[in-house]
Amino acid sequence: MDIKLKKYSHLLTTKIIVFMIAVGCFTGIIKAIVQVEVVNDGYFSMVMEDDYFLSQAFVRENQKVVGNLATLLREYKSEDNILKGGSISEERLRMEEQNLYLDFQQFSKSYRPDLREEENYSAFKTEYADKIAQAREKLIKEDLRNYHAVLQELSDQKNPLYYASDGVNVYTNTTETEISQFKEYPAYLVFGDYKREVYPKEIEENEQFQFITDPIEELNQDKTVVYIAFTDNFLSQKINEWKEDKTVVTKNLYILAAFLLGFILSFGYLILVAGRRSFKDDQVHLYPVNKLYNDINIFLCMSLIAIWITLMDNVAHTSIDRIAIPITIPISAAVFVLILSLVKHFKNKTLLKHTLIFAIIRKVVTIVRNVYETGNVAVKTVLIVIGYPILIALTFFMFPVTIGLAGWFAYKKVKSFQAIQDGVERIKAGSLHHRIDVPNRGEFKTLATNINSITDGLKEAVDSELKRERLKTELITNVSHDIRTPLTSIITYVDLLKGEEVTPRAAEYINILDQKSKRLKLLTDDLFEAAKATSGNISVDFEKIDIVSLVTQGLGEVNDKIEDLNLQFKLNHPKDKVYISADGKLLWRSIENLLSNIFKYALSGSRVYIDIEDAGNEIQITFKNISAYELNISADELMERFKRGDESRSSQGSGLGLSIAKSLIEVQKGKFNIHVDGDLFKAVITFPKMIDSQSKVVEES
Repeated sequence: MDIKLKKYSHLLTTKIIVFMIAVGCFTGIIKAIVQVEVVNDGYFSMVMEDDYFLSQAFVRENQKVVGNLATLLREYKSEDNILKGGSISEERLRMEEQNLYLDFQQFSKSYRPDLREEENYSAFKTEYADKIAQAREKLIKEDLRNYHAVLQELSDQKNPLYYASDGVNVYTNTTETEISQFKEYPAYLVFGDYKREVYPKEIEENEQFQFITDPIEELNQDKTVVYIAFTDNFLSQKINEWKEDKTVVTKNLYILAAFLLGFILSFGYLILVAGRRSFKDDQVHLYPVNKLYNDINIFLCMSLIAIWITLMDNVAHTSIDRIAIPITIPISAAVFVLILSLVKHFKNKTLLKHTLIFAIIRKVVTIVRNVYETGNVAVKTVLIVIGYPILIALTFFMFPVTIGLAGWFAYKKVKSFQAIQDGVERIKAGSLHHRIDVPNRGEFKTLATNINSITDGLKEAVDSELKRERLKTELITNVSHDIRTPLTSIITYVDLLKGEEVTPRAAEYINILDQKSKRLKLLTDDLFEAAKATSGNISVDFEKIDIVSLVTQGLGEVNDKIEDLNLQFKLNHPKDKVYISADGKLLWRSIENLLSNIFKYALSGSRVYIDIEDAGNEIQITFKNISAYELNISADELMERFKRGDESRSSQGSGLGLSIAKSLIEVQKGKFNIHVDGDLFKAVITFPKMIDSQSKVVEES
């Protein structure tokens, strides 16, 4: 069976049959699209709608009625109002006067450039009084014509039932005028007193419902009411029409999908076997039709497509679905033949070479080269001076192609330089392992080799520095760990001594030992954690965190400390919950370090501000406080290890809190920055915002 398939797969008869299938499938695709476009105005999304009240059809059918009623009540009001000029806005009248004033400036002898604008405009008002009045009458007639057109359109509207009034003017197609009467119908829209009542409620869930309500909301609803009701018969008719249209669209979409699949398979097969006589055939076989130049081929394809679009566009909608097939079949067949010819040339690697433009340029270049290589200096000079303008003149009609070829040749010449430039950019960006490869010999090759040598030296220096930094971190970690064991023993024995009976002076010494040993333990722990955080050797368990709750709960835990230091904390946060993805323990450790920093260095009795802001795609947590010490150092210096805002170092800080906080935040894929402005200290933590899936579902519904 497999042998038979290979035998018939590349036969001309097989290709012709598959070609006819491809043309038929493509025609079927166009037919299905045209039917939906003609019958349903391209309303493909109807397939996804489950209810008439949630459909675009419901909005489109009622939008015009509501819009016309709103236009009558807002702009025209009544025929008497229009005749009195009440519908003409000052802006419209001013624009008409401005046009007449321009005419006055150009053609009137009364206009004097040496006079002030007010004086000229006064003369214009006097001289053009009749024309201004005529312009006003023209606007009135235009509004009157539009007013009657809207009335006529509404009078033809038997359903839905409507009643609209601004307290003086009334527009209705029913004898019912009370809101209670309209509410008796199975569906209604009631607007008035800046309120709306809609039944059934599904209507308000329609994504395009605002197109109905927007015109009403522009009215002065103190006195204006608009009632719209849908009768049983009208609703039944519209729902049935909607269901029938949905059935047609669904059917055509299935047909479209089937034909599309058939076209992809058949045309894909034609592309695969084009120019081959078997799957093992490496040669591309060209036929007389393939001798057509590729650029002329492309031009013919585009022309045929343009002709097809023009024919389809110029035919009335009443007959386009009937003539779609007769127009599409011959044009699509011709286009597919031309495309398959291009495919053959692509496989044969002659897509560019087999063009009329390339043939002309190659012929000219050959002639010029032969003359240039055999002629003397005078001939060459004449050739350049005369030949170049002639070449430009001859190729002006294909200027884009000429520029493209010139650019291609120029690119060939500067390719080596571009490779070096790109390589230097990558190396500058930090990619020290990148090698610049220049295939051509010469100065560029030497330059690339020298740059690669410099890169090797930089890489070795960076690796050496990283190794020293790693060793330093390991040294700090190991020393901190080794100090912990004897320090724990010292603290334990100091605690034991505190329980013994000793002299008052010895007790004082013991208390000092207790304070200093605990201070040393704190410094050792901070040093160990700083080294661990800097190395990045920390396991991070990401989870969904409500940042407002985390900060609020944390402030509650340190409330006693806040009261002891007489600090006033001001927490500002969004009303809605905001979530981030982070490690709760590490995040609280970072915030705890910031709070500890505030407790140590904030001015007693001052305010501390914590702002949680929803910045779109990010969540920012900002801590601001006034320092008790003069901050005469920069923010970058404060971020350094062991650097403290208290230059006298009389406070209890270690200078590691901010460095630890920064390292922990960055491990959690966040950002940490500090700012200093006088005595104001500000720390900003930024995390990507995590969208609540439930909130997202509600918004999408």
